[in-house]
Amino acid sequence: MMVALLVALGVLFASVGVAGAGEAQVEAVRARPDGDGTWRFDVTVRHADEGWDHYADAFTVATVDGQLLGTRTLLHPHVEEQPFTRSLGQVAVPAGVETVVVRAHDSVHGEGAAVEVELTR
Repeated sequence: MMVALLVALGVLFASVGVAGAGEAQVEAVRARPDGDGTWRFDVTVRHADEGWDHYADAFTVATVDGQLLGTRTLLHPHVEEQPFTRSLGQVAVPAGVETVVVRAHDSVHGEGAAVEVELTR
């Protein structure tokens, strides 16, 4: 569930509330143009990582209608680092797309709640 959106100087920062228990959740997203026609997404994820058997293992960026634009694979648990922020750059967003959906993923529950992010070009 989205709690707040702040748009300033072409940079977006979105904060969201708590997803279901045990699911990876996106807490914040900063989206900005890379300068070469692509976008960079700095995504803050929270999950009660327990080790290799249950941890946040990815986040995705997609269009509202479900077209996958990019995936950042998270290669290890972040048991001692919560929440944590990782980036995904060089994401090609089709012309005319003004909103994308960011989701965190964990190794047990799959995708968490969607966070819609408005892009400021």
